[in-house]
Amino acid sequence: MENNFQRYITGLQHIGIPTNNLEATIAFYETFGFQVVFQTVNEAAGERVAFLRMGDVTVETYENKQAALVNGALDHVALNVTDIEEVFRMAKEKGFSILDEEIQFLPFWENGVKFFTLTGPNKEKIEFSQYL
Repeated sequence: MENNFQRYITGLQHIGIPTNNLEATIAFYETFGFQVVFQTVNEAAGERVAFLRMGDVTVETYENKQAALVNGALDHVALNVTDIEEVFRMAKEKGFSILDEEIQFLPFWENGVKFFTLTGPNKEKIEFSQYL
């Protein structure tokens, strides 16, 4: 079986930033021209979530009341994929350190998203996410 991740990755989907104060974070990014393009509540986690976009860059910020508040405290980088099941299969085959036992689903955006997260060599979290 082929292990060609590039075949399914179309680019950066978003950068995940936890926050202790959603309103303050939104106001900060709006200062630079970001606009809220989607806002919701992740019921499973009990977190308010906002996606802000400027050009090709999207920031997902979520109020988890556990933001580290230190330099380097971004939570994750999400890559947009076209076939989440195939990318999950390849990541397992490669033996990557996958944080999710199975593909996850959230009812975000119009039809929801499927995703999973793994850790890189520096303990960074990389999320692979497919809009449905």
